[in-house]
Amino acid sequence: MKKTLLIERDPHQTRVAVLENDRLAEVSLERHRHRGRVGNLYQGRVTRVLPGMQAAFVDLGLERDAFLYVSDAVVDDELGLDARGEQDGAEPIDEEEDAGTRVEPAESRPSIGDVLKTGQEIVVQVRKDALHGKGARVSAHVTLPSRYLVLLPASPHLGISRRIQDEDERGRLRELLAALQPPGAGLIARTEAEGASREDLEADVALLTNLWGGIERRAAVARAPSLLHGDLGLALRAVRDVFGGDFDALLVDGEELYEEVVEFLAPSQPELVHRVQLDARDVGLFERFGVDKEIEAALESKVWLRSGGYLVINPTEALVAIDVNTGKFVGRDNLEETIFRTNLEAVREIVRQIRIRDLGGIIVIDLIDMETEEHRKEVFALLESELERDRSRTRVLNISEFGLVELTRKRSRSDLLTQLAQSCPYCHGSGRVKSTSTVCLDLRREVLRHRRRSPRSGLLLRAHPDVVAALEGDERAVLDDLESRLGGKVLLRGDPQLHHEQFDVLEL
Repeated sequence: MKKTLLIERDPHQTRVAVLENDRLAEVSLERHRHRGRVGNLYQGRVTRVLPGMQAAFVDLGLERDAFLYVSDAVVDDELGLDARGEQDGAEPIDEEEDAGTRVEPAESRPSIGDVLKTGQEIVVQVRKDALHGKGARVSAHVTLPSRYLVLLPASPHLGISRRIQDEDERGRLRELLAALQPPGAGLIARTEAEGASREDLEADVALLTNLWGGIERRAAVARAPSLLHGDLGLALRAVRDVFGGDFDALLVDGEELYEEVVEFLAPSQPELVHRVQLDARDVGLFERFGVDKEIEAALESKVWLRSGGYLVINPTEALVAIDVNTGKFVGRDNLEETIFRTNLEAVREIVRQIRIRDLGGIIVIDLIDMETEEHRKEVFALLESELERDRSRTRVLNISEFGLVELTRKRSRSDLLTQLAQSCPYCHGSGRVKSTSTVCLDLRREVLRHRRRSPRSGLLLRAHPDVVAALEGDERAVLDDLESRLGGKVLLRGDPQLHHEQFDVLEL
């Protein structure tokens, strides 16, 4: 598969895209005025301890206090790594069981009141940016990623990315990690560590231990709340976490950015430097490769398939619902075959849209019902295969008897829609406004209430032009009824500045 990484930067934002066979597969953006804080380390101060939720609020000096669960607050080897996660790319991944992880039941954990006190200072790392009006999610389990390794400064565990599946390579890496393990700390081999030499890993260990030493020195003199360490910006983070030997090229759109990328990449992976290309054309990278159009399409709820079928993607407060429809696709042979082909095409596009839009949480896919068990198995196998290319951690359940597939996907930053759009000020994010007929009847009730308060017969109704047109046309019976009840003329005036549902009742 041909893979290309695009990095485009201007004075206001940085954008990154992953192309697979010249089609958009992932996209990320970072506004320079509103950078994400995932990966940043802070000296925080506990402001509230909540025993009922086994959590605490921590002041980081941000707009909202951060949220810290007890499982993320206890730095204790006996708790294992169930709450820590491992950074491999943009999202944490789980460690293998044989790497020493042991998950303790919740009842064995200490109470939050025994761990933290109000006013206490604590070093925490942001795990999830503030989303949907909630503060950031933080953890005391610090993880520092580099090209090949992740350092766990306070957890002497060794782990290997699940994506490295060759047992001989896992054994080799496990031996190297044991030999290079810093005192009192742990190491995790990232996916990019597959095939890396001992010298490469040694260099990463030295880099990370020096980094942590500097953070400790700053923490010793810092007063909460204060920033101790900021993670890389999006451009270099993509080079560190995404770009690797499986990419054919990395294209950047400016000479300054090109030099930054080469300077960052040369010490750790000099063999990849020749794949970094400066693109100095007048047409931007995202425009030339069609990424801008794909981003615009990703803001729509309906996604058309090449066959004529389509998807409807509806994010809600609790989950994301994705519906599959045959649409214009009528097939060639029979209904079952048409449904099967539509579902196969839909699964590929669904996973692509999940990655492009960076959808997270619970995702429910409503496939078209298939009668043949073999078809259901083939569609589900394709879904699992497509999800393997996703860098974010996913868990998927088999197709239910109702044709539903449930999966969860971990996400630490705002999804694409949240970053690029806001709730409609007209419908307030509901996606609906009252029908014209409903507004006419609402207006009738208000006029009758007004008549009970004031017996005057002459009235002026000011409403949206669509409502006025309806009262003079299809809803004329409502106007006639009002004039009959009032015993006088009701004047209408259209005002395009009014909301569709808004109107005024004025006395003459």
